[in-house]
Amino acid sequence: MAGPGEQPYVQFNFLIDLGAGGPGPHGGFEECGSIGMDQTVAKYDRAREKPVNVQKIKGINKSTDVTLKRGVISARAFEEWLEQSRGGADRTITITLQGEHHKTVQTWKLRRARIIKQVSEPFNAKTTDVAIEELTIACEGVEIK
Repeated sequence: MAGPGEQPYVQFNFLIDLGAGGPGPHGGFEECGSIGMDQTVAKYDRAREKPVNVQKIKGINKSTDVTLKRGVISARAFEEWLEQSRGGADRTITITLQGEHHKTVQTWKLRRARIIKQVSEPFNAKTTDVAIEELTIACEGVEIK
């Protein structure tokens, strides 16, 4: 782990803050796939109107599953979140895209997020971070900042 004042995840473009105790970020990833939402549209036929019109009304909001690839994450924060996810609990997490000179380009808050898939790389006893090949997160809402 990096020493005081250092940024341990500086080589990664996508930083993740798990909303856990202590300052973030708690991890960094090279790739982040498909953060988004999908809103269905229901068709309502207003048959008594002339001419006949089909009105499109708001349906269900759905958020896409987010897949983070090739990264490292703080072992303690990740273990706590994994245990909470297994127990059915969720939390709000933040993913930040860094641009040149490590400036924030875009930030996404994933509300009611939980882990649905995790694939690890081989473990290294020399660090306190967990190397993750792929982490898939389900969420119920996305806020873009």
